[in-house]
Amino acid sequence: MKIGICTDSGSGITPEEGRELGIKVVPMPFRMGEEEYFEDINMSREEFFQRLLSGELVSTSQPSMESVMEAWDELLTEYDEVVHIPLSSGLSGSTQTAIMLSQDEPYLGRVFVPDSRGVSVTQRMHCIFAKLLGEKGYNGKVIQDLLNHSTGENGIYIGVQNLSYLKRGGRITPMAAAIGTLLQIKPVLAINEGGKLDSYKKVRTEKQVREAIIEGLHQTLERLGDPEARDCHIAIAYTDNKEQAENFREQLKAEFPNRFEEEIVVRPLSLLISCHIGENGLGAAVIKRPKELN
Repeated sequence: MKIGICTDSGSGITPEEGRELGIKVVPMPFRMGEEEYFEDINMSREEFFQRLLSGELVSTSQPSMESVMEAWDELLTEYDEVVHIPLSSGLSGSTQTAIMLSQDEPYLGRVFVPDSRGVSVTQRMHCIFAKLLGEKGYNGKVIQDLLNHSTGENGIYIGVQNLSYLKRGGRITPMAAAIGTLLQIKPVLAINEGGKLDSYKKVRTEKQVREAIIEGLHQTLERLGDPEARDCHIAIAYTDNKEQAENFREQLKAEFPNRFEEEIVVRPLSLLISCHIGENGLGAAVIKRPKELN
């Protein structure tokens, strides 16, 4: 049985990388001014951050049902079944929409939608896991069940340098943003097991941001019973400062010398997430590899 894998741009997988990985990517729209844009289609990261830094407001939404069904229809001409892995249900309604669509003909029994609560690099790794599981002979329903049971088997931590974007997105109150800015607070956020952004720590320097992220990774690995990350992938996500992310990778290589893979993936956060984090956002994650792939 051939299993096709589909996701959305919340995974950070670009159309080009999707073609390389054999994963179909449905673009998620956002609006700036009166126009609708799609990441890496009619809006570059460079232009996005120029306009974000100028104070332009961004609103985001889930992909249209038509675009999701079009992607599934295309995959089902080549594959027997499709596993569709959307952005965490804690951050978007796209999961519930996709589950609803998959319950109707012609997708019933052919399209499977897990709610793995992934975002950015964790969502990306779930797509890669699903691809590998399909190649090992697992069908869509089994892959769906495995990903549904993996919701707590990862941890992602993100440092925020500028509180104004969280205020714009309604994540914190204007008063909290004003006080935090005055006190030079840089929050480190975590994606909790429900797939939602949550406060993890409040620090004041970029060095402390990195230290807090590393502390969070260690805590997650202890919880997973894998303190040296021997069975976990490590990945870094950033908004606009790739050099900062590459430097952080070297720090994590030294911190976790016995990790599962030599490579520590560095990927940009999708623009959908970046609009809430802002410039110089930096994060890292550990994602446990399914034992079925060992």
